[in-house]
Amino acid sequence: MSFTTSDSYKGQAIYTKFILTIYNLWVLGISNSLIWKCPTKKLLEQYNKYVSDNHLDVGVGTGYYINKCVFPSKDPNITLMDLNSNSLDYSVKINQRYQPKTIIADILKPINSNSKYNSISINYLLHCLPGSMEAKGIVFYNLKKLLNKKGVIFGSTILQGDIKQNMLAKRLLRIYNKKGIFSNNQDDLISLKKQLEKYFSDIKLIVIGSVAVFSARN
Repeated sequence: MSFTTSDSYKGQAIYTKFILTIYNLWVLGISNSLIWKCPTKKLLEQYNKYVSDNHLDVGVGTGYYINKCVFPSKDPNITLMDLNSNSLDYSVKINQRYQPKTIIADILKPINSNSKYNSISINYLLHCLPGSMEAKGIVFYNLKKLLNKKGVIFGSTILQGDIKQNMLAKRLLRIYNKKGIFSNNQDDLISLKKQLEKYFSDIKLIVIGSVAVFSARN
């Protein structure tokens, strides 16, 4: 996940070196299973289904999925993209066997890269970005330019709107949005689908608990 020091990115400022050491336990272990009701294994299954040997991971977090997923070959070409140097350093370290490349970039702005990828993942990043889902759609526009003609983009994001949530999820969402950790009060399934269809075809979109899991192709 990426951040700047500006107010619009204050949701990313929480990902310090210390937070990254407990991220897997709290988010991937406890929150996904008990709060968001979308077990991490479901998201890992998505990676295994769509990841290619020429892959870009955007909003890297701890690099967990790159570390755990199964690539088609033993020598994939992996690039990690983020604004958060802490996340990039952490992810590179645990995935050093792949010797991943890194790109420091603001996903809400045009990305200065000539590289093209067969698969791009964007996991748990949209709900941290500021603005409405319509404003966040620029992410898909920017990433589409990096995707090969037959490539696939896939990811997940925590929604609100008419998504059924338990009381713990509702409470945590209020806290996270109030503190600026999340910015997803306006994020709903219809608006996400609209943005995906605006930039891609062959859309697949399902909801697991509070989480929208999606894939799309050029």
